[in-house]
This record gives sequence, C-alpha cells and structure tokens, in this order.
Amino acid sequence: MKFILDVNVGGSLCSWLAKKGYDVRQVRERDSRMTDEQVLEWAVEEERIIVTCDKDFGELIVVQGYQHYGVVRLPDVPIERRKILLTQILQRFQVASMQNTIITVSGNRIRIRKTG
Repeated sequence: MKFILDVNVGGSLCSWLAKKGYDVRQVRERDSRMTDEQVLEWAVEEERIIVTCDKDFGELIVVQGYQHYGVVRLPDVPIERRKILLTQILQRFQVASMQNTIITVSGNRIRIRKTG
C-alpha cells in the first residue's frame, strides 16, 4: 500500500508507517506549499492514498469532481491516537477496497464513501 501524508498529519506517522513496510511520501518532502489539488494529482499519478486531517480533500472530490486514488481523513487528535485509528483502518481494508474511497474517522465511527 502506498500513501501520501498531508502536512497536517505529523512526521512521526510517516516513519511509523515506513517501519511497518508501507511506501510513504510526505507532502513536505516535495513542497509544503503544494495545493490540495496538486496533492490529489500527485496521488493519482503514483496511485497513492492520501492521509490527512483536512476535510478540503473530500469537498474537492465530491463537490468539484477531482479524481483521486483514495483518501483517509483522520481526526485532529494526538499522534498516538492517529496510529491506533490508522491501524484499525489498515486491518479492516485492503488496498483495492480503499481505491476511489473517502474513509473518514470521526470519534469511534468509520464512514466510507465510494466515489467515481
């Protein structure tokens, strides 16, 4: 599974995922000033799932019709809680089921929205 981590997710999440064997890139490695639209294009080009705390990606995809490979939106909680939530998602979903899907974690709920 390949991921792009948005600037608001936290660098320690990147190293944590890499240690688990995932192919991870960070927006800040490429250009921390990238627009959300540019991040979506990058993710599609490299078939990467975006991990973010930003709801703007969902709006770009659903309202404006931007293409995407997949988005996981985590709540703005401490990094250790994000790791737990992301672990639950990774245990529950295969890469194929995450494609063209927006997965939103809110409290103890996981909402799945297929798009495209």
